[in-house]
Amino acid sequence: MKIIICPDSFKDALPAPAAAHAIACGIRRLGEEIELVECPLADGGEGSLETLLATTGAERRTASVQDALGRPTTAAWGWQAERRTAFVELAEASGIQALAPAERTALHSTTHGAGELIRAALDAGAERLLLTLGGSATNDGGAGMLMALGARLRDADGHELPPGGAALKHLAELDLSGLDPRLADLHVEAAVDVDNPLLGERGASAVFGPQKGATPDDVTRLDAALTRFSDVAATALGEEHRDLPGAGAAGGMGFAARAFLGAELRPGIELVMEQVGFSGLLADADLVITGEGQLDGQSLAGKTPVGVARAAQARGVPVVVLAGRLAPGWQAAMAEGVTAAFALADGPMALEEALARCAELLADRAESTVRLFIAART
Repeated sequence: MKIIICPDSFKDALPAPAAAHAIACGIRRLGEEIELVECPLADGGEGSLETLLATTGAERRTASVQDALGRPTTAAWGWQAERRTAFVELAEASGIQALAPAERTALHSTTHGAGELIRAALDAGAERLLLTLGGSATNDGGAGMLMALGARLRDADGHELPPGGAALKHLAELDLSGLDPRLADLHVEAAVDVDNPLLGERGASAVFGPQKGATPDDVTRLDAALTRFSDVAATALGEEHRDLPGAGAAGGMGFAARAFLGAELRPGIELVMEQVGFSGLLADADLVITGEGQLDGQSLAGKTPVGVARAAQARGVPVVVLAGRLAPGWQAAMAEGVTAAFALADGPMALEEALARCAELLADRAESTVRLFIAART
């Protein structure tokens, strides 16, 4: 029997590799001759880099960059020399988890550090870039990234704009003449787990701005500023990208990735599964166990368990989801290839206890799941 173990991270509890290890430990208690393949996954959100490093054998590299508030920090990125491929996670440089709640400001946070990571990849000789966009603290439409890569954004008086999305309302000139010429030969794929456009009631500012410290008035200011940015960009580029599904990802970084880097925006889970050769692993699998912190109706938009289930369904392989919580709408996942789903808690417990016991609970549920699977096959 062959079981593929491919969870995403359990937020605030376990990264994906640790979650996969916990599930494997639970199954090994059975003492059965079972081939276990630990293949942690991610959907482009925070932690995707760690998962890619663990599953592809890419080299971890670091660079000195700015964080989302312009302070010096050290950020990691991944490098596969033989494939000339770089893995850059936006959240490593410009992530919200690095900021205290009181520091989160969607008006002034910047993606400059993400641009510095891309520059480090170019310096290494990257020909291909996989850019993951989850977990950002920013709402600047990728303007900071462009500045780090050589673009100049100026107001009507010819002064360069300060960092942050709010400043874009004063944008008068977008000078791309200094943009790093190596970008022209860089093939970019951007991993997104949302399909929101850049602007409007479903746009970056309205939907994600409040999570990054934006008040209702801030949302209005930011949406107007991104509108100005997209207007000037359309004039400079001769093409429009504001309505592209995924343009609103990471405070508009999806827009910038497509418009200025020529990136293909794709569901993050699909990109990660390609990198780890997930389709090949399914070829002779008997069971797949996946999971993440919460399974709900929104999981169908591109979260790991549903992406896994869709791939496994095409091969006729059953899929069990182990989730920290089964939230409203989780049953919709059954139509996407999920065979069964189980919450981890073994009784009433506070969130703090559930997080602390996550590895233990994962091992217990995995053991019970495989016991039942074996019994059903005999």
